[in-house]
Amino acid sequence: MRTFLLDRTGWDPVLDASGNIACASDSYQVAQDVASAIQTFRGECWYDTTLGIPYWQAVLGQLPPASFIRSELVNAALTVPNAASATVTQLVLNGRQLAGEIDVTDTSGNTQTVTF
Repeated sequence: MRTFLLDRTGWDPVLDASGNIACASDSYQVAQDVASAIQTFRGECWYDTTLGIPYWQAVLGQLPPASFIRSELVNAALTVPNAASATVTQLVLNGRQLAGEIDVTDTSGNTQTVTF
């Protein structure tokens, strides 16, 4: 399965040199799909309401432990096909802000850092 290449700032699809919708390369595709997975609110995907992070249910307006958030981020990352492992390397819980980085290794052994 291929993934549309998304612009890193606007998260909009981009075009290739021929004017067609560009597809992400195999190694970048896993990282981009992980970024999408960890930005998905649980219940948001109507075809599988178990996907995503329980932002509404257990994160926003709550004070969950950092270990819970790390675990949820890793679990969401590992739902991506060809994602072999994921490790949260940086987590910032600053008032109303959640940010950080997660290192994702695909089944080919390529590791990329996803910033969220």
